Amino acid sequence: MNHVMTSNQPYLLRAFFDWIVDNNLTPYIVVDATRQHVEVPQEFVKDGQIVLNVSPSACVNFSLDNELLAFQARFGGQPRRLSIPCHAILAIYARENGAGTVFASEEELSSPAEPEEKPQIQDAEEASVETQQKPPKKGKPTLKVIK
Repeated sequence: MNHVMTSNQPYLLRAFFDWIVDNNLTPYIVVDATRQHVEVPQEFVKDGQIVLNVSPSACVNFSLDNELLAFQARFGGQPRRLSIPCHAILAIYARENGAGTVFASEEELSSPAEPEEKPQIQDAEEASVETQQKPPKKGKPTLKVIK
């Protein structure tokens, strides 16, 4: 039976937000301002997108749940209320070093892709550890209990 799961994007968004803030960096989000229910200052939208500083020092009444990111911020000295559905957030990253993630759109996730089309993104460190530790395959897999 195939269980349909909710999007993991809001969870990843919160995790990356916390990670960036905990490392004393400035979280920025990239928003698709063309999506329905996106309330952002349209005068700052370029090519259908807007980049926003969502650091605790820049935002008031910040709230992020599984559906919506909402906060107040100043634009040109004027306080504005912003409301962004999570699915309209394209990326979150640290301004200082670019660390973060880009989110796949729901359409990309739901359409089956050919295996060779999927990008193989691996940390260089991870890749080298993985290739060194793979033992040659020998018959049936075994599980060892280590105390």
